[in-house]
Formats: sequence, structure tokens, C-alpha cells
Amino acid sequence: MRHLWWLLWLGLLGGMGEVVAGKVVHPDYGEQKVVYDFYFDAPEKMATALYWLRAHMKPLQEAPYNIPPDFLDIKVVIHGTEIVTLARKNEERFPDIVSRVRYYDRLGVDFKVCALAAQDYNYQPADFYGFVDVVPSAMAELAHWQAQGYSLMVPKVLERTRSIEEIR
Repeated sequence: MRHLWWLLWLGLLGGMGEVVAGKVVHPDYGEQKVVYDFYFDAPEKMATALYWLRAHMKPLQEAPYNIPPDFLDIKVVIHGTEIVTLARKNEERFPDIVSRVRYYDRLGVDFKVCALAAQDYNYQPADFYGFVDVVPSAMAELAHWQAQGYSLMVPKVLERTRSIEEIR
């Protein structure tokens, strides 16, 4: 038994001496069914959260995948402070966010706002853009899509206090 452990130890050490560079791999991605849960403590964090959509969609729409938009079935359920970014009256406050949400809507992403959260902000369905669906409950909506086989993504939007250069 002692010899077995010794051989195993030597085998592990032997592999540790190699210097191997990372490599790009292309997993066999196919149809994507995802529901994103957007719930943030500041409306401005919506801008960062939208980069999660970019990071999800852009690589899949380019070579080698070239997955068409209809194979990317993506829902975004919104029920935090970011709800104000989709109220038509706030377009001047959040023009970049509105522009980007419109872009993703054209790519087939479905944006859904929780009616309970809308009530908290005194919003009616008519207060939102036409590409926004108002659903009865964010929790029920998230559960519904997960029961349909959608993967749940919950973006974490953190505030960076140092530049990338400092961190490198």
C-alpha cells in the first residue's frame, strides 16, 4: 500500500512540472433557454447587468457557433429598483439603458416587469415601453420558466473600486 501512495505522489508531482498554455475550446453549445433574474439596489446597475446578456449572446452568434437568435430563448424578469429604467417617463435619465434594452428586444430577448414591483413605484402597465410585458409576480414568473426547463441566471453587479490595470 505504501508503494501505491508513493507512485501516486510521484505521478502528481511529475505533472506539476509541465508548463502548459491555456487553450480555446469550443463546447457543443446548442439551443439556449435562460431566464435572468434582475433585482438590483440601484437603477444604474441595470447597465452593468445588460453586459451579462452581451456575454451570453455575442459569442454564440459568432463563429464557430453562428447560433441564430431563435435558438437563444432568453427572458429577463425585472423587479428591483432597475424597474424605473423601463418607465417611459425616465428615458431622459437612462437613454443608454433604454437603447440597449431596445437592441436586445430586437434580438428576441423578452423583458418582463413584475406588477407587484410596478405598484410599489406607482407605475401602471401603460407607463412602460411596448416591448415590456407586465407579469403578475416576478417570483411566479421565475418559477414558471424554470419549470419549463429554463436555466436561471442571477447577475451579480458589484462596484469595482480599482481599475483592471491595478488588479493585473
